[in-house]
Amino acid sequence: MLRYLVYTFAAIWLIHAFWPSVAHAQQQPQHASQCQAIAEAIPQATFASFAPAATTKRQATAGEVTISYLGHSTFLIETPGGVSIATDYNGWFSPSTPPTVATMNKAHSSHYTLAPDPAIKNVLHGWGENGMPARHDLVVGDTYIRNVTTDIRAGGAMEHDGNSIFIFEVADLCIGHLGHLHHELDDSHYRQIGRLDVLMVPVDGGLTMGAESMSRVVSRLRASLILPMHRRGPPIDAFLDMFGDDYDKRFADSASIKVSLRSLPSKPLIYILKGV
Repeated sequence: MLRYLVYTFAAIWLIHAFWPSVAHAQQQPQHASQCQAIAEAIPQATFASFAPAATTKRQATAGEVTISYLGHSTFLIETPGGVSIATDYNGWFSPSTPPTVATMNKAHSSHYTLAPDPAIKNVLHGWGENGMPARHDLVVGDTYIRNVTTDIRAGGAMEHDGNSIFIFEVADLCIGHLGHLHHELDDSHYRQIGRLDVLMVPVDGGLTMGAESMSRVVSRLRASLILPMHRRGPPIDAFLDMFGDDYDKRFADSASIKVSLRSLPSKPLIYILKGV
């Protein structure tokens, strides 16, 4: 009987001694965002991107990201590690091979599909389920992907957290896609977004937001490279006119651009890819 009690107490002690470490080992830590770190430390900061005169060895070897405009709000982002990402994927504007990741927003059917190609390994909805906001925090190959939710107009009212600004951190770059943004951002949004080097912005002039409101968002984010998208209605000049001499503006002769940390323009550039 005594031996039985000793074994029992020994078993209980072993369970209590080792259980916390096992549970802790099973928890997956959140990936650290290089783009958000400064934003969390400085609540009222306005962020600026720049091309440094000297780069570290890691930055110099990070490689290039290729960004191609496919149509509407869909860009194809191809990373140095072979990850491909289609933004606001609707199945109409599809790359030649299924992307590794497809992000979606539900403001309109032109920004999502409920029947994506089954070969797409990661389908990320910008909206949540059961009234909860979407929360994405994952690493795919050499890319860290996260989102910041915003509201959308739905049936005459605003639906909370119906849209996501997706942020892709790869090759030391911070790349943001505003999705179908329906309202100006507040300080909380800017803190969550952090630094952006490349910004994909809708320029329809009203289906998302008016050009003046959207220009204030772009100015506050202060990305080095601004890629317009979602142009329906007014000509692109209506958006460009919102920006003065602090910005360069250029029309590309191609639908693609290669971007690296070292190649970012020192002066913010609004670059209209072919097809926009």
